[in-house]
Parts: sequence; C-alpha cells; structure tokens
Amino acid sequence: MIFSTLYFVRRHSQSILYGIVLALLLFVLKWLEWRFLIIHHLIEIYIAAVALLFTGLGIWLAIKLTSPKVRTVVIEKEVFVKSTETFVLNEAEVLRLGLSKRELEVLAKISEGLSNQQIADQLFVSVNTIKTHSSSLFDKLEVRNRIQAVEKARRLRLIP
Repeated sequence: MIFSTLYFVRRHSQSILYGIVLALLLFVLKWLEWRFLIIHHLIEIYIAAVALLFTGLGIWLAIKLTSPKVRTVVIEKEVFVKSTETFVLNEAEVLRLGLSKRELEVLAKISEGLSNQQIADQLFVSVNTIKTHSSSLFDKLEVRNRIQAVEKARRLRLIP
C-alpha cells in the first residue's frame, strides 16, 4: 500500500504541485479581497461592532434590573393568645408607667379599633384631647403607633 501511494505521488507530482500552488494563490487572493473589504468598510464594521457591544450590554442590564430578587425573609413575631381566665388589671405596671384613669380609658377604646373622633364622642371630650392622651400613652409605653400600643398594653395586662 505504501508503494502504491509513493508510485502515485511520483507519477502525478507535477499535478499535485500545480494544485498546491493554485490553492495557495487562491488563499492569497481571498485574503487580499477580505483585507480590501475590511479597509474599504472599516467605519461600517467599527459602528456595527460598537452597536453589537451596546446591544449586548443593554440586554444584560435589562435582565439584571427587571429580574425579581427572590429573597426569603423570615419574620418572627410573638403572638399573644387571650387566656380564658378573667382579666385582672396589672396595678403595679399602671403605677410604674404613671398612667391616668383617662389614659387607660383611651387605651381601651383604641384597642376596640375606634377612631379618635369616635373615642372623643364616647368620652365627651374634644378630638385634640384624645390626640394628647394618645401621644402621652405612646410616650409612656415607648411605642410609635396604635398597634404597638395595644400589643404592649395587652402584654403588660393593662387592657383585656
């Protein structure tokens, strides 16, 4: 088999050489054609490359900005269950906090979910008086809103 290959190469050496030269010449011509094409259209090629770069960057940025950020947040909160036993006011806590009888009444009405106007109507005072009592309650209980005040008051057994 080796002899037949060598015989074939010797017999057709001029044709093989001629084919290799033509292939190299064709390669050089194509290379020159591409080089001429690139030099002739350099600005267009540059603009297209920049456009592709910014398109890819825009797509990547849009995906990053619009993809939902999935986070699992666990919030632990104490839940106080009303006991079946009868309510007994924690007098020691009332004295410690310095709560007046009227403030306790306002706190009880807040825990019922009444608005300032409804509390004022039921206690026969002005809305500003209720706001003053509420503000005083928030300061004494060290809370910021009605919900926190009711939760803390229940925990301290100031309201049922």
